[in-house]
Amino acid sequence: MVALVTGASSGIGAATARRLAREPGTKLVLVARREERLRELANEVGGATVIAADLTDTDAPGRVAEAVEREHGRLDLLVNNAGGAWRGRFGDEGWENVRRHMEINFDAVVRLTEALLGVLRRSAPSAIVNVSSVAGRVSRGNSGAYSASKFALIGWSEALHLEERGQGVHVGLVLPGFVATEGFPQRELRERRLTRRLVSRPERVAEAIVDVGLRGRPERYVPRPYWVVAALRGVAPGLVRRATGGGGAMTPSTAGDERA
Repeated sequence: MVALVTGASSGIGAATARRLAREPGTKLVLVARREERLRELANEVGGATVIAADLTDTDAPGRVAEAVEREHGRLDLLVNNAGGAWRGRFGDEGWENVRRHMEINFDAVVRLTEALLGVLRRSAPSAIVNVSSVAGRVSRGNSGAYSASKFALIGWSEALHLEERGQGVHVGLVLPGFVATEGFPQRELRERRLTRRLVSRPERVAEAIVDVGLRGRPERYVPRPYWVVAALRGVAPGLVRRATGGGGAMTPSTAGDERA
């Protein structure tokens, strides 16, 4: 199995690479901006193809696809994990904050998937796992741009699955809540005893990615009980609006960048 993980130099991406490396016969392709970090991880997991790239660059998807074709000639699993988040109210930050969220959290995912879809089809049965967020189901003030990009990713992913299942390409979603990583430290939650248990580890998200990508699950929330929040949004939107209308404790991230 050949598996490609973006945002692989830290956090969820690095944890996912380590977890996939335990699957027999897996060959990894690691993509992120920091080449030194990627090479350290490649040595740790026993070898991998390393591609240092900023996925927002115009030529990045083509360079990644070319490397995959040249080194492996196939792709069984694509994990679109790279992303970023910057808090701010729309009235203060405006369109620019929306633009930069969409650029990395949505546009870069779509462009990379387009570049790799041909090899995924030829390698079928294969899978794409898009890492969205609980914030892609329920929005919060001060993080509307982040939520918009993750809502878009969910909607596009669900349509893509319907379009590609006939080609043997499964498309699934992983929706983490609060995860402590280098880019998203979640300090304000971890420092409070009442909210500390809301924060997960990257390794738990990695297990969910394996569940969706290798076992064909449509989606997984991490932690699992977060599905209740999304379900309540559907049946009691007013209640959820009131519950999420307070301070920043329920915001999915403070500020960070998981492209690293």
